[in-house]
Amino acid sequence: MPGYRAYDATTLAYRVLGEGPPVICLPGGPMRASDYLGDLGGLSAHRRLVLPDLRGTGASAVPRDPASYRCDRLVDDVEALCEHLGVERVDVLAHSAGANLAALYAARHPERVGRLALITPSVLAVGIEVTGEVRRETARRREGEPWFATAYAALEEITAGRATDAHWQAVAPLRHGRWHAAARALDAADAEQKNGEAAAAYAADGAFDPDATRAALAQFTSPVLVLAGEVDLNSPPAAMAEYAGLFPHAELVVQPGAGHHPWLDDADRFVAATAAFLR
Repeated sequence: MPGYRAYDATTLAYRVLGEGPPVICLPGGPMRASDYLGDLGGLSAHRRLVLPDLRGTGASAVPRDPASYRCDRLVDDVEALCEHLGVERVDVLAHSAGANLAALYAARHPERVGRLALITPSVLAVGIEVTGEVRRETARRREGEPWFATAYAALEEITAGRATDAHWQAVAPLRHGRWHAAARALDAADAEQKNGEAAAAYAADGAFDPDATRAALAQFTSPVLVLAGEVDLNSPPAAMAEYAGLFPHAELVVQPGAGHHPWLDDADRFVAATAAFLR
């Protein structure tokens, strides 16, 4: 894998898939290696995907200072990647927790971002509230599924603040639009691909200033896509509509039947929407 040096001399790695103008694709997790993104359902047939492993994940080195895992400090790693690629302006795609990093990067370096695609984004960086009732209401759309009763009972415990590891395992089918083999494999690989220490530091005190970020994004004039999954508990459509409303030029796309990883649920529909936006 190619690599580059961050501001603190940590060696960071990235993969490249496809050809054409680059799109930096920031993984979620938080702090999960980018392997789980694959080629985003075939998006690499339309653009050159640059998929970085954030510090301490995948093929990237572990930094000397664990505090450098904090999301706002990762912004400098994205800037170092842009400099390494030799781009003055680049399109950015971010999934889930990666969207927090993308939002902070766009707020700090708006001139660097051409188009910004936020895929089922986390809302931590912008302070949008997703209530337990909204999550339960979204989950009830899956009532006909054979695993629903067990998963919904676990969700009730989680939203009540009584979550255990067993509850998080039981709720797994609700994270996906289709609980098929690919979804099971992605969930099974999560622990192996994630840096627990980094994930714990990611949202440490000082990482986010939602008011300041929202104010900056209100001045962000580049085109933005917010893609939501119709049945995504993490980033439900109503919250995604609110997220899109933070930008002057954003469009909201709700992918029917999709969960938190929409390229797994319907790759053709996902690629059609994202490729059209990034074209």
